[in-house]
Amino acid sequence: MPQRRIAETVAAELRSRILTGDENYRLPTQDQLVQDFGVSYPSIREALRILETEGLVTVRRGNVGGAEVHRPDETSAAYHLGLALQGARVTLGDLAAGLRMLEPLCAAECATRPDRAETVIPALTENVDRSAELIDDGVAFTQTAREFHDLIVSFTPNLTVRYVVSSLVALWSAQEQAWAETLTRRGEYPSPGDATEAVRTHRRLVKEIAAGRAERAEQLYRTHLAAAQTLVLERFEGGVVTASPTGVRSAMQSGAPRI
Repeated sequence: MPQRRIAETVAAELRSRILTGDENYRLPTQDQLVQDFGVSYPSIREALRILETEGLVTVRRGNVGGAEVHRPDETSAAYHLGLALQGARVTLGDLAAGLRMLEPLCAAECATRPDRAETVIPALTENVDRSAELIDDGVAFTQTAREFHDLIVSFTPNLTVRYVVSSLVALWSAQEQAWAETLTRRGEYPSPGDATEAVRTHRRLVKEIAAGRAERAEQLYRTHLAAAQTLVLERFEGGVVTASPTGVRSAMQSGAPRI
């Protein structure tokens, strides 16, 4: 068999081990892999390169070399989705429209959770209280207010919806954080009045979710999301989505732990 095909076969088996193994799974050494698969060192190295391009391993060269395993998570999902959108020249306006379709559904799902009073509401309330304290700090307020959206998505019960929407939210958050930093440097960040209104709307959303009014929560969320997006889109609507691993990682890490 050609070396490339052998490498792809080995990579497929190692990929399966990584995805089905536990979080502490470690790849064997190259010597052990050569022995286990009965193939050459170049084939093993090519297999590891395949996995490295997929973000599943990081190959360290030199005397302390080896392969570090990375299980895929929401950050990697957002980044690779971002690459696809950037490659397709998807605009921020298109991304925003997609979020207006999908993200409000997450608010409705939060309102249907029977345990929302113990899990969802305390986290949302704490976030809104922190936002209210940061109204005069544009960048910090934007980051904390975006965490509210991260929380809403993170409490969505359906895992498939959670992963898809959280990836889109992370991409938008990265763009919005960059927008806030740019406008702050220029002294053009929106007024504290706009931030105050956002806090007020977030408090209303918490009340609707707490009361279990799913339809009203979804409607209010959709209206609020469209208004919040306008601030960014009026300047950058035609801009293309940018998949920055640093920006996406920052947006994901600043948000809520996934529930």
